[in-house]
Amino acid sequence: MRRGTLDPSPADSSAPPRSDWTTLRRLVPYLWDYRARMALALIFLVAAKAANVGVPLLLKELVDQLALPAGDPRALVVVPLGLLLGYAGLRFSTTVFTELRELVFAKATHGAARRIALEAFEHLHALSLRFHLERQTGGMTRDIERGTRALQSLVSYSLYTIVPTLVELGLVLTLLGSRFDMGFVWITLAALLVYGTFTIGVTEWRTRFRREMNELDSKANARAVDALLNYETVKYFNNEAFEARRYDEGLDAYRRAQIKSQGTLSLLNAGQQFVIAASLVAMLWRATSGVVARELTLGDLVMVNALLIQLYIPLNFLGVLYREIKQSLTDLGRMFGLLEREREVADRPGAPALAVAQGTVRFEHVGFAYHPERPILHDVCLEIPGGKTVAVVGPSGSGKSTLARLLYRFYDLPQGRITIDGQDIREVTQDSLRRAIGIVPQDTVLFNDTIGYNIAYGRPGASPAEVEAAARAAHIHDFIAAQPRGYETAVGERGLKLSGGEKQRVAIARTLLKNPPILIFDEATSALDSANERAIQTELASAARGKTALVIAHRLSTVVDAHRIVVLQHGSIAEQGTHAELLAQDGVYARMWRLQQQGSDGAA
Repeated sequence: MRRGTLDPSPADSSAPPRSDWTTLRRLVPYLWDYRARMALALIFLVAAKAANVGVPLLLKELVDQLALPAGDPRALVVVPLGLLLGYAGLRFSTTVFTELRELVFAKATHGAARRIALEAFEHLHALSLRFHLERQTGGMTRDIERGTRALQSLVSYSLYTIVPTLVELGLVLTLLGSRFDMGFVWITLAALLVYGTFTIGVTEWRTRFRREMNELDSKANARAVDALLNYETVKYFNNEAFEARRYDEGLDAYRRAQIKSQGTLSLLNAGQQFVIAASLVAMLWRATSGVVARELTLGDLVMVNALLIQLYIPLNFLGVLYREIKQSLTDLGRMFGLLEREREVADRPGAPALAVAQGTVRFEHVGFAYHPERPILHDVCLEIPGGKTVAVVGPSGSGKSTLARLLYRFYDLPQGRITIDGQDIREVTQDSLRRAIGIVPQDTVLFNDTIGYNIAYGRPGASPAEVEAAARAAHIHDFIAAQPRGYETAVGERGLKLSGGEKQRVAIARTLLKNPPILIFDEATSALDSANERAIQTELASAARGKTALVIAHRLSTVVDAHRIVVLQHGSIAEQGTHAELLAQDGVYARMWRLQQQGSDGAA
């Protein structure tokens, strides 16, 4: 890949293209729950348009009555006053019925948008770790944001503009055909046909420019979010200018696409206005000729003009509406594509909850690879007896952390199986499995909230006293108490306001608060100094007492008291036994121990 470019996420590029009808069919169930409100909104819509079309009729009567002979009292008092009041009443009725329509249907629009956004959020959490390792956060969040906004736009444009325009068109054509001759109807229909054909044709042609704009917008946003999330790395390597240059490349590409899109939009608008002007000239010429020939009254001319103006005002936005509807369908389609993305790891129908008694964990002939060409684990057989602590050590890349990910069922095994008390973890619900396991990960990332919130995340609903007890056990209470806001102290984005050791102790505290029967410590003390590490090790040993614990470690001094130590090398078990037994074997573990001891002596 050329430096400075950004390939689309595999998660996005793999989505097949969707037809507009497929997207609409997918949308219907979300709106069908509000069908009663939709029906009532349509009633208000028709009433508003009927009142709107009645306005030119009143104008005709008003003009014709004002043309009465001079001195006729009806022209001065009775008829004009009544018509003026009727005119005001119709205008007001149009507004009232329109607002009632929007008020009635607002719950449907916002309710459906809320439901889709929530489903997308829940589904993204249900997708596998593989998907989230491949995705681009900025682009994906922009897709969800545009998708939920597109639903509201789609409903708004269709129910509030297109359907009302069609209703009004039907009323106008009926009125022209019944009050005058069919020539007015044919001119109107011909103009609408030319207008619609031109608008749809040009809009289809320029859709690719709008699609290119959206793709470039997502890429530029993804670059910005990625750079901001990695703020410290950018600073470490003094690459602010480099990141700004990459972001500007995306913005410049987006600007060029915007200019192309604006040029084609100007062409579309000019063509639309030409068609509208030509049809207006034809209609008014015919009406004026009728007035001159005494076949039509002056009020008829005013009515025809008013009807056409009312009809063409919404039609003037047809190109924008068509484009926005097409874009809304595209944006909805992308979000529905996320919703329809198959879960790599899914519960089987009727899967029971995990029942933990002893908590014995077994890895039986486990083989695994993140990518087929690079296997990670090879025929791993490992047992962690209930209530015991088993440590896994080995060089980086040997597959230690992969064991934790597989036990959490972030991936399903292509080879072998993992059981807890004899239950295959693929046969039980993921929710019950993960409730039974607690982990202190090597790389601790915190929510951008308070310290108290991040600790309480281990067991939502825990009391402040329980949160404090967990913090004390993790040796972080004194640090929290020393802060001006105590447990309400904000930790910043991903916990960047805390040191590595403080973040790790928060992670330990929330795992202790969760208090599950099975524990995983993945380099749980790697960010702590020696004094705190010894204190925390004592607390972790106490917390693991009576529980099944898998300890993944690089520093061998932290696992010497484990009931059994397993040495992984190149994805296979090279040795296992107690600390003393492994030293006696004088193999891989013994060599690692001597190297680390020499390093400690040198550092001392």
